[in-house]
Amino acid sequence: MSEVEYRQSAFAPPAGATDILLVRHGESAPAVPGKPFDLVGGQGDPELAPAGRVHAERVGHRLAGERLDALYVTNLRRTTETAAPLATRLGLVPQVEKDLREVHLGEFEGGLFRQKVAQNDPVIQRMHSEGRWDVIPGAEPAEALRDRVAGAIGRLAAAHPDERIAVFTHGGVIGEIMSIASGSLPMAFLGASNGSISQIVVTAGRWIVRRFNDTAHLDGGLDEQPAALS
Repeated sequence: MSEVEYRQSAFAPPAGATDILLVRHGESAPAVPGKPFDLVGGQGDPELAPAGRVHAERVGHRLAGERLDALYVTNLRRTTETAAPLATRLGLVPQVEKDLREVHLGEFEGGLFRQKVAQNDPVIQRMHSEGRWDVIPGAEPAEALRDRVAGAIGRLAAAHPDERIAVFTHGGVIGEIMSIASGSLPMAFLGASNGSISQIVVTAGRWIVRRFNDTAHLDGGLDEQPAALS
């Protein structure tokens, strides 16, 4: 009589769960001192840089063979431009989820945040040490960011039970989602690379982290470097 064997089983989303792929937009246009980005709702709205368009094409190629039931973008054009190649391949029209737009950076909007990061400005040092964006004057409070991001993910999950969707969003938002899902410190997941893919599975009782900062399609491997917000 043969012995009973119990193999390790592959992960399967629980019934009613929503599988969400979080794609950070491709690299956006460089910030130039004295030439702030156009603003949408008070937030910088740069287009994709040439490298970012390459990121978008590679994301499209990576995900073209996946079953995706819907695509979402934010109201900032770098997400729409990143989603475009995949949307064309799949014949899907991206929907807008405004509440997954980037963290509002207050007085550091319009591209100034990148300059402050490059200069290791004291405010940036405080931001990292305290784990709060709102040490930047006028920036979005941590509690407000968490509430809007959690609310948006909740709405998407309610709209797509037993489905997989791709959401083209921003580095700060991906970090916040991962923090909520894992219970980590607020900025523990800050640094998703442009064009990277992260993944959560949302159930009625919890959010399950499945991957973070997957860059296999970008040819950078483990050396793919993160970039500053905006």
